[in-house]
Amino acid sequence: MSELPRRRPRSLVLAAAGVLLVSSTAASCNEEQTDVRLGAAARGTVSEIVEAPGSVTARAAATVSAPSAGTLDDLRVEPGRRVGKGQVLAVIDAPELEARRRSAERALDEASRGGGPVGGTSGFVSVRRRTDKQAADAFKEAREAAAKITDPALREVLLKQVDAANEQYTAASAAAADALRSVQQGVASLGEAVSSLSAAQRLQAQQAYELADAAVEALTIRAPVAGVVQFGGTAGASPSSLGDLLAGGGGAAPAAAGSGSGLPGVDTAVPRGAFVAAGTPLFTVVDVSRLGLLAEVDETDVLLVKAGVKATVELDAATGASYAATVRSIDLLPTTSARGGVSYKVRLDLAEAADAPTPRPGMSAVIRLQVREADDAVTVPASAIINVDGRDTVWAVRGDSYERVPVTLGVQGEDVVQVTGGLDAGQRIAVSGADEIQPGDKAS
Repeated sequence: MSELPRRRPRSLVLAAAGVLLVSSTAASCNEEQTDVRLGAAARGTVSEIVEAPGSVTARAAATVSAPSAGTLDDLRVEPGRRVGKGQVLAVIDAPELEARRRSAERALDEASRGGGPVGGTSGFVSVRRRTDKQAADAFKEAREAAAKITDPALREVLLKQVDAANEQYTAASAAAADALRSVQQGVASLGEAVSSLSAAQRLQAQQAYELADAAVEALTIRAPVAGVVQFGGTAGASPSSLGDLLAGGGGAAPAAAGSGSGLPGVDTAVPRGAFVAAGTPLFTVVDVSRLGLLAEVDETDVLLVKAGVKATVELDAATGASYAATVRSIDLLPTTSARGGVSYKVRLDLAEAADAPTPRPGMSAVIRLQVREADDAVTVPASAIINVDGRDTVWAVRGDSYERVPVTLGVQGEDVVQVTGGLDAGQRIAVSGADEIQPGDKAS
């Protein structure tokens, strides 16, 4: 039979247990001194800790980009300033969009005053075709303007607005066509058809103005989330790594990952009065109202981690400080860890620490997850456990000799382990040098 020291668990585990009584060295049957030491099983608390690397996360982050080409006309914030959701950050001057809105406003005014005589059914058809073409052109221009907006949420809202306006106008145009057919069939008057066409014209002009106005309104840059402003995009962070800075669970995803302010030592990414192209990252707003952690837990340990598990956290940037955290969720799908193995992302809520510096998103952390704990348990030093033919065993002192006793282990700490079967508290055992004991050896 082979006797091997107990295999240590792959995760880092720590423990706190009751005091173990340790005796002097023992002698073997040939009376040669060995390194065997005696002690006793005790009662205490054992905590099993899984250690994982991680980083601090923010609740939300969003990079705001220029919705259209123009000039940065008004800059209303400074870097590091806290802003509320919807607060104006800057205004872009885009003469082309503003001219389009003025033109649409004039067309709306004319349509509201009435379009004048139609000139019979042939004139009606001509006016309706012209109105349909004007509507198609307006919707096309509105879609093109909306498509240039880099903020996906704002772009989606404007495109839906264009689609809804298009559907409304299509219905109004169809009603005008139905009215014309009624006139041609002699069941309605031309005046009724003209009234229907006028309604379609007014609707087309109103929608064209509203879409042009929405494009101009988008030039007023507002904070998509409440938080702290920094200029430019997320310098040095790819979209995926920026996503890792977010705590998740109700936070907003980045609106657009920018390329950063570009030049080191430059305070402002885009100064007031500078020309900006559509999509230029202007600001990043980071919501730090609730900080979290993102840990990478090895596949060999992740099944021990549950929601609600407590953890202690140390930051590379805050030597000597300790923070508390609680597991919020565990990802179902794995990722390839930085160490090359398979790991799972575990998200935690980070508690405030009054006597420690406030962390910043992205800071490196060492996270110790307290995955299991046993109170008032029978405990022995981990060094007392040896593996014999695949079974966990201790050398117990029975009379004046050692006797091999199989044991069942529970919570396993780095220094102390729980014994759930095979041994009672107070039983004398070999607590070190157990692999040197041979059957028949005498205990001193």
